[in-house]
Amino acid sequence: MFLGMQGTDGLLYKLLIYGLLVGIGFVYLYPLLYMGVYSFKSLDDLLNPLVNWIPTQFYTGNYEQANKVLNFFSTLMETLYVTVLPALAQTAVAAVVGYGLARFEFRGKKIMFVLVLATFIIPPQVTLIPRYIFFNELNILGSLSAFLLPATFGQGLNSAIFILIFYQFFRAVPKALEEAAQLDGAGHFRIFFTIALPMALPAIIISFLFSFVWYWNETYLAAIYFGDALTTLPLQLQKFVATYQQMFPAEMGVSGGNQLNEGIKMAGTVLSILPLLIVYFITQRWFVEGVDRSGITGE
Repeated sequence: MFLGMQGTDGLLYKLLIYGLLVGIGFVYLYPLLYMGVYSFKSLDDLLNPLVNWIPTQFYTGNYEQANKVLNFFSTLMETLYVTVLPALAQTAVAAVVGYGLARFEFRGKKIMFVLVLATFIIPPQVTLIPRYIFFNELNILGSLSAFLLPATFGQGLNSAIFILIFYQFFRAVPKALEEAAQLDGAGHFRIFFTIALPMALPAIIISFLFSFVWYWNETYLAAIYFGDALTTLPLQLQKFVATYQQMFPAEMGVSGGNQLNEGIKMAGTVLSILPLLIVYFITQRWFVEGVDRSGITGE
């Protein structure tokens, strides 16, 4: 029972495994627990050294002020507008390109495949200035087209990864299914939409979720391309302190409920990641199945 025998895991082995899992889980969950606890602390609890993990009261004033500073619901709708549409476009284009590279032979295919992978290897900072000048000539700066146009042409955020995912997935699909469909008179478009895409549902889920998260968290390119025309919750969070000082200038430096403190900052951080947490909990089952079936590791 202690060491294990005859193919069974002993108590010592289980203690080591579960202890390791609990330790790793705590490392990942600690920031979330810290933010959640401190976001509900009042100013008195923050100043009281005896109050550590359990607040003395369920204080929601931090969220009320963070909601005003972030302009949460309006900014959330704008963030979804900026992230969902490019993520959908990127997923659709990656599926088409991945299927074409996996199923068709044409001149220059290997060179094109290498160029696709090179777009992921080259840091985006290298192409930032030429792309900015190009977008400025196209007069799409300050609009969603700055994200949507590259995604539509397979050059969105980390599009090469998603093309590679679909490429590997479609290569694993037996060609006998497509050959049977061709014998029944189906063309390439019908085969793609009726056979290939339904089978590639795990890859579609993974590509969309990763695209969604990456576009959501992108602040560097968003700040440069959008300027003041569009904003997102992560961008608003970066300007949280400055915005708070503009909204409550008289209260800064004065002890009181409107003084900017760690609790208000943590509440703003929780609000900025809350939609992603909700999306993950809703799609957790499909996400795990998609990762398992598409063979993604290390992402």
